[in-house]
Amino acid sequence: MNIISNNPYNHTEVAKIKAFNLQEIEETLALAQHTYLEWRTTSFSERAEHLHNVALELENNKEDYAKTMTLEMGKPISQAIAEVEKCAWVCRYYADNAPDHLAPKPIETDATKSFVRYEPIGVVLAVMPWNYPFWQVFRFIAPALMAGNIGVLKHASNVMQSAQNIQRVFERAGLPKGAFQNMPVGSDRIENIVRDPRIKAITLTGSKPAGAAVASTAASEIKKSVLELGGSNALVVFDDCDFEQTVATCVQARFQNTGQSCIAGKRLLLHDKVYDKFMDAFAKAVLQLKSGDPLDKDTYIGVMAREDLAIELEEQLKATVDAGAKVLVGGHRQKAYFEPTIVTGVTPEMSIFKEETFGPVIGVTRFSSDEEAVELVNQSDFGLGVSIFTEDTARIEKLIPLFDDGAVFVNDMVKSNPNLPFGGTKISGYGRELSLDGIQEFVNKKTVYIK
Repeated sequence: MNIISNNPYNHTEVAKIKAFNLQEIEETLALAQHTYLEWRTTSFSERAEHLHNVALELENNKEDYAKTMTLEMGKPISQAIAEVEKCAWVCRYYADNAPDHLAPKPIETDATKSFVRYEPIGVVLAVMPWNYPFWQVFRFIAPALMAGNIGVLKHASNVMQSAQNIQRVFERAGLPKGAFQNMPVGSDRIENIVRDPRIKAITLTGSKPAGAAVASTAASEIKKSVLELGGSNALVVFDDCDFEQTVATCVQARFQNTGQSCIAGKRLLLHDKVYDKFMDAFAKAVLQLKSGDPLDKDTYIGVMAREDLAIELEEQLKATVDAGAKVLVGGHRQKAYFEPTIVTGVTPEMSIFKEETFGPVIGVTRFSSDEEAVELVNQSDFGLGVSIFTEDTARIEKLIPLFDDGAVFVNDMVKSNPNLPFGGTKISGYGRELSLDGIQEFVNKKTVYIK
């Protein structure tokens, strides 16, 4: 069986990848386990040297890796290059910080000596989506390798060349064969791979149904899982915000990566006092976004990754308009291209408010008080992140504890940063990636007591 990916911009075939058969899956897992037994004995300095080499490989060939991403899923090329550069950043972060993150933690007890050791657990399976084909993988594999673990990847079917490129990065950087392997397989193979005794943990970024299925299988095998399942982040704009900066930030928060991001600001909540002025400036800024060929470095809005995804977004928009909302800007689709779209008069019972919109559409809702803003933010089944825009420090301190989300960003868009833990609440998932919290998700926290 072949896994085929098509260019969503010009509809040509990008790649035809042969899916692994059962024997090839077995060979992959056997090699991963064999490599783990050696890799876990390496020192932090050895692992760090490898990760620094990976960072150099990414930077030296960023245009090539970025172009493949653009051809496979339509990401504007300038944003694809920035994604590869960010992957180099996370490699260097963990190369430099893992020794401190995983240093033995002394604990005073009645023993002569007691402490906690952080040890690797083995082979970790990553099930990853197409929207950030490199970043989603590297924010998992960089800490996993530095902790002494090994990674195997089941990537989305439309970015299989990027998946192959990621394996190529580690091979070119000189890591041991099997330290990171891509497995081109369909979703029907995942359950058995999760159940394989050589897989010790699973990390998944994707939809709620996919996360629920994998987590259920992992739980039945008593295996650790970390899930990042999307979001419907709110951008909350108060009347005392830094106006021009807030407009620019909200445009980027919603329309970067053609709106296909779990942490995008998908619900724009505007205070009554700033509503008219903000909407005028916001609409003008959105209309100025350049759409076109994703390979053009000036393009900001490319195409969505697949036409069926654009059709799904179109249906969400139609349901919201039928319920009484109004399209202020955009609203039209042509195959996989979807115009940057602003919808006003959105209320909590409407589709665009309740559901995750994975594309360049933003719904606008008004509020008149801090209490109402908090209620609207929390009136979501998702809980990944929220951005608030205000210059009132007292308001900031008051509101931060009231949000249910896994992250609160003040006067900036929600973003992932190697220095900060990343993850959500409610149906946005559980567990954390990045920072100290991320590297400690897949380790054995071993208690040592010596008397």
